[in-house]
Amino acid sequence: MRQFDKTIISCAVTGAIHTPTMSPHLPITAEEIAEEAIAAAEAGASIVHLHVRDEETGEPITDLELFREVAERVAAGCDAVVQPTTGGAPTMAPEERIRVVPELEPEMASCNMGSINFGLYQLVEKYDEFEYDWEADYLSGTRDLIFRNTFEDLETILPVFDDHGTMPELEVYDVGHLYNAKHLLDRGLLSTPLHIQFVMGIHGGIGASAKNLTHLVDVADDLFGDDFSFSVIGAGRNEFPLGTQGVSMGGNARVGLEDNLYLERGRLAESNAELVEKMVRLTQEVTGRDVATPAETREFLGLKGQDATNF
Repeated sequence: MRQFDKTIISCAVTGAIHTPTMSPHLPITAEEIAEEAIAAAEAGASIVHLHVRDEETGEPITDLELFREVAERVAAGCDAVVQPTTGGAPTMAPEERIRVVPELEPEMASCNMGSINFGLYQLVEKYDEFEYDWEADYLSGTRDLIFRNTFEDLETILPVFDDHGTMPELEVYDVGHLYNAKHLLDRGLLSTPLHIQFVMGIHGGIGASAKNLTHLVDVADDLFGDDFSFSVIGAGRNEFPLGTQGVSMGGNARVGLEDNLYLERGRLAESNAELVEKMVRLTQEVTGRDVATPAETREFLGLKGQDATNF
């Protein structure tokens, strides 16, 4: 694993998992998403991970005009690395999800390393009624859903990253995805150093446990040696325990309302910044390391810089 004397905190501002009924604090409009991203950056996040939503209903979409509006607002308001998703929502085709890279030519974007079942249907039972008609159908539909990221998809998507100078952050939902990444690296479709994000606790992916995180890092060490760095996502209540473990192992952490709606048991987070502030505090208390600035993050990851983007 590559060593860095700082810790990179990422913030995923809105995502495509949670729906408006689940929290009144989930940002929906481009203005809200940008404001939340800027506040998260001010709280200590050096990377802000962005999705967009229908501004009337909150449904996840891939509207390129909205992506551009959010990216431009964020870039004008802070110097964090703007990282749009190419994961989109699990219901979207890869061809739809990748369009944001040639459109914005960002420094970095997420890139999923394999297909999985992506179950959100179990969340329906937690709510008696939903604010919008689409929410229950969207969640229930994942009972029969494969989040598609085939080898052919990746063979098509990865050259797009390369063509536009965008670094892929490799989203790894299970151990087999690490072997997929090694295969793609051996074929020249990926290049080192890799930046891997372990996504833990999605229904259909690897479980969110300390033992599983240790195993993921061990396998990555075996496959990639000193040519990778990693970050950790713990879904829901696992956000802070796994994030803290990850940074204590020399890695990095992602927080945000995409992954977790609660600041603590029974208390909804009122903003993404609150989640970032807590992760920054835990990082400093547990590791004694400072969090990385955007400039330090760019240097460590070898990013091309904001001036080279198309927004």
